[in-house]
Amino acid sequence: VVTSSSRTADLAASLGAPRKSVSVLLAEDNIINQKVTAGLLSAAGHQVSIANNGKEAVDAIQSRYFDIILMDVQMPEMDGYTATAAIRELEKSRHLRRTPIVALTAHAMQGDQERCLDAGMDGYVSKPVQPADLLNAIEQCMVRA
Repeated sequence: VVTSSSRTADLAASLGAPRKSVSVLLAEDNIINQKVTAGLLSAAGHQVSIANNGKEAVDAIQSRYFDIILMDVQMPEMDGYTATAAIRELEKSRHLRRTPIVALTAHAMQGDQERCLDAGMDGYVSKPVQPADLLNAIEQCMVRA
C-alpha cells in the first residue's frame, strides 16, 4: 500500500461516504501501511486508532470499544492469529459482543483466506490493499454485526 496521502483521500472521496462512521482499530506494524490505511479510513469518515502489534491490539480492546478491527496477520511480538484468538477469548470470558475482525495480509495464496476465517476473523483483504476492497469489507462486516 504505497500511495500519496492526497491520492488516498481522493480515492476515498470518490468511493462516497460510508453509511455510518465507525470506530476502527488498525493493528498494523508497518508505518507506511499505517499512514496510508489510516488516511483512507479517515477520508472515508471513520475514526481510527492504531496498534503497532497484536499485543497492543489486545490491550486496546480491553480499555475501549471498537466497531471493527483491521488485523495484519504478520506482526512482531504477537501475530494477528494469536491476537484474534486472545480477543475472542476475552469476548467469551467477559460476555462481550463479538467485534468483527478483518484480516489484512500479503498472504494471497489459496487457503490463506480460509485460515484467517478459521482463526476467528470475519473478513479478509489482501495487500496491497485496494481502497474499494477495504471499504467494502468494513461495510459488509458492519451490516452483519
